[in-house]
Amino acid sequence: MSDEVSPAWTSLKASLEPTFPQLQELEVGGALTMDLGSDGWLLELTSDGRLLCQYGMALDDVMTLLSDGTPEDLGMDEIAKQAKYYIQPEVSKYRAILLKSGFSEQTQITDDYVAAFFERNIDPTNPIAVQDLMRWCVRTIGVAR
Repeated sequence: MSDEVSPAWTSLKASLEPTFPQLQELEVGGALTMDLGSDGWLLELTSDGRLLCQYGMALDDVMTLLSDGTPEDLGMDEIAKQAKYYIQPEVSKYRAILLKSGFSEQTQITDDYVAAFFERNIDPTNPIAVQDLMRWCVRTIGVAR
């Protein structure tokens, strides 16, 4: 991503602040994120025009669950596979409705975490539509139990 922030992104961010004060910008010009309730789901809005609903698990947490307090030599592939197993029940709760609503599903694996995320393109020049989609995500994932 270039260091230049588009005027549409700047305008969108400004329009979202009053409605979603819980949005956080971790890097200047970077994505905006917020929790979607207490179950660990996150909403992320990126400057390149994507909205993501994601759920993941830190690999350190998986190693703790697997080792049960004893150090084991587990390969990162095995740990990542176990993390995907652990997050599936939560992801399965919302998969069908997110896919039906135009999101596409991806899995991201890094050295630190495994996450399932559902992504949908947004138009940063249409803040009303973006707000409506964000409200839908909050209603669908944030309060559904």
